[in-house]
Amino acid sequence: MKRALPGMTVARLFEGVGIALESVRANKIRAALTILGVAIGVMVVIAMASMITGINRSVEQELSSLGPKTFMVMRFFRGGLNISDGSDETSPWRKNPKLTTTEVERLGKLPAVDEIGYREETGGPVSFEGREIKGCAVVGLTPNWIKVAGGTLIGGRSFTQVEFSAGDNVAIINDVLADDLFPGREAVGKHIKIFGAHFTVLGVYMEAARLFGAGKTPVVIMPHTTFAKTADYEKGWLTAIVRPTDSATVAEAQDQVITALRIQRGLKPTQENNFSVVTQDKMMDTFNSVTSGFFVVMLALSSVGLMVGGIGVIAIMMISVTERTREIGVRKALGATRREILFQFLVEAATLTLLGGVVGMILGGLIAWAVRSFTPVPAAVPLWSVVVALIASTVTGVFFGLYPAGKASRLDPVEALRFE
Repeated sequence: MKRALPGMTVARLFEGVGIALESVRANKIRAALTILGVAIGVMVVIAMASMITGINRSVEQELSSLGPKTFMVMRFFRGGLNISDGSDETSPWRKNPKLTTTEVERLGKLPAVDEIGYREETGGPVSFEGREIKGCAVVGLTPNWIKVAGGTLIGGRSFTQVEFSAGDNVAIINDVLADDLFPGREAVGKHIKIFGAHFTVLGVYMEAARLFGAGKTPVVIMPHTTFAKTADYEKGWLTAIVRPTDSATVAEAQDQVITALRIQRGLKPTQENNFSVVTQDKMMDTFNSVTSGFFVVMLALSSVGLMVGGIGVIAIMMISVTERTREIGVRKALGATRREILFQFLVEAATLTLLGGVVGMILGGLIAWAVRSFTPVPAAVPLWSVVVALIASTVTGVFFGLYPAGKASRLDPVEALRFE
C-alpha cells in the first residue's frame, strides 16, 4: 500500500475542515447544539481556572508581603474545609487555651525573634459627620504593625507605644476608607466614630497586599488595647506574627517559640502542643488543598458539557454519513481507502468540537475579565487551561466521532452507489 504524502494529508485535513464548516452552515441548529455543549464544558474550565489562579496569586502576594521568614502563632489551625456541628469532636480548637498578650510578649524576648506583634480583627461601620461606611475591617494591632504586617504610611503617623499602653482612641485608616469618608479632604486629624466611640485619625496608609486584591476593602487600624475594650468581636482568636532575626532561620525561631510556649503552659514531653505554629508554606499548601477540591468540581462540570457535546457529535455525524452515502460510494469507487474516509470524518468531528472549544474559551475569557473588573478577585486565564481546553475539545470530537467515521469507512461502495 502506498503511503500518503505529507502534502496530500494536509490537503485532506483542510478538506475535512472545510466540509465541517459547510455542515455547520447547512445545519445551524444541530451544529449549534453540539458546539454549545462543548463550549459550556470549556467555558467552565477557563472561568474556574482563571479565578483559582487569581486567588492563588493574591494569597502568595499577601504572604510574601509579610516577609519570607515570617510565621504565625495561633490558638488553632487546621487546613482545608472544616465542618462543625458544635460538638467537641468537630470543634477540636475548644481544648486549646486562648493565646494571651502576655504569652506573646514573653516570646518577643527570645534570641531568635527580631519582631513580634499580635492582632485581632472584626468588622463594623465607620462614620464621619453623618456619612457611614459599612463593612469596614476593624483591626487591633501592636505599635510595630508595619514591621510585622506590612504596609506604607502615606500621610500622618502611626500610634506610639505610649498611646498603645494608654489605650487611646486613635486610628490609622487605609487610603480606600480615606477616599470614602473624606473625598477631596485631608483625613489626618479628623474625628471618626467606630462602635459608638470617637477616634482621632492619626494617619493614612496603603496596604502592601490583601487577600483577593489589595486596596479594595476599607480598613481601620487601632491599638489592640483600644480594640479589646471597644470593639464588638469574638474573643479568643489572637494571632501572633513572628519575624525571626536575620541570623536565625525560620526553623530555629519556630523551635524556640514552641519550646518557650510549652514551658509557659506547663506541657509535659508526652503532651501535644495546644497551640499552632503556621509557616507561610503551610498556609499555601493548605490553600492549595482547598482549591484542588474546586478543580475536581471543575472537571466534573466540564465533563458533563463535553459529554453533551460528544453525543451531539455522534448525532450530527451519523446524519452526515447518511446524507453523503452516495458521495462515499463514489470516492471509494475512485480508489479512496477506508483509512482516508475514516480520517476525513474524524477531522470533521474534531473541527466541530474544536469550534465549540474556541467559543468556550472566548466566553470563559469574558467571564474572567468581568470577575477581574467588577470583583476583588484578580482572575487571570492561565496558559495551561487554554492548552487543556483545546486538547479536550479535540479529543472529544475524535472519540465520539469514531463510531460514525468507522461506519462511513466500512460502507460497501456498490451498496453506497445504489443508495437513494
